[in-house]
Amino acid sequence: MVFGKLFAGLKKTREKLAAGLARLFGGGRKLDEAFLDELEEVLYGADLGLTGSKIVEELKLAWRKREIAETSEVPAFLRTRLLARLAGCEGRLARAAHGPTVILVVGVNGSGKTTSIAKLARRLQKDGAQKLLLGAGDTFRAAAVEQLSLWAERLGIGIVKQATGADPAAVAFDACSAAKARGVEYLILDTAGRLHTQKNLMDELGKVVRVVQKQLPGAPHEVLQVLDATTGQNAIRQAKEFGTVAGVTGLVLAKMDGTAKGGAVFGIREEVPLPVKFIGVGEGIEDLEPFSAEGFVDAILNFERGSSRSS
Repeated sequence: MVFGKLFAGLKKTREKLAAGLARLFGGGRKLDEAFLDELEEVLYGADLGLTGSKIVEELKLAWRKREIAETSEVPAFLRTRLLARLAGCEGRLARAAHGPTVILVVGVNGSGKTTSIAKLARRLQKDGAQKLLLGAGDTFRAAAVEQLSLWAERLGIGIVKQATGADPAAVAFDACSAAKARGVEYLILDTAGRLHTQKNLMDELGKVVRVVQKQLPGAPHEVLQVLDATTGQNAIRQAKEFGTVAGVTGLVLAKMDGTAKGGAVFGIREEVPLPVKFIGVGEGIEDLEPFSAEGFVDAILNFERGSSRSS
């Protein structure tokens, strides 16, 4: 990951933290209870929530034990503890041993799901994939099929689709059949983000998963859930609901550039122990980056010594 793009994409979260941290660390303040209480407020404001509170409690304990005595020691402490909470959070995409790798993409309407699919397809192209196929399974949302079709055309990728309102499982069936027949490397399947009730949505999603499993044993190889980073802690509930039905294997955090709530990553991680596979750091088709725990923490804390690092 190029650190510069991630750094730019997390600008709003970093600025929210930086404003509070600058006030705290400026003027030669001493490390005391008042300082630590204000630090907790700053972390909470960046949507670290319970994670921020826990880290401040750990910091208070270290201060009382005299393991830390100066405010200058706090940034390194924060960095270490934040990184520890993202341990095991990174993950590469799975690949099928034989035949097409099937990536099922789930998420509620408005999460950035369809755009994230296009960005993921472009990322796979950049990584060397030659044959990709999209399946337009979000058949209940007006213009979803058209939107994905437009992206497929721009990227030079085939797409399997039916009319708006068609059975998503039927689209999945056709897409799997086409993927086998055409010898594609990756099949990326879009799914419905909203039906009349949440139960209907989950039932439909379960049906799609069963069709894919029957058509291609071992598939789907990845079930990626797209979460809108601007919803902050609310994304946790969505991750749990979809995880039970679809067997989510990884997360894609979309719209990270448009929020000051990037700290929600830590809350999501504590509640939903899934790897974050990618984060969206801009509106362009190239703006989907593999998640790097170190790059993410350094970008929100503004540790510029990492600015030349790639990962």
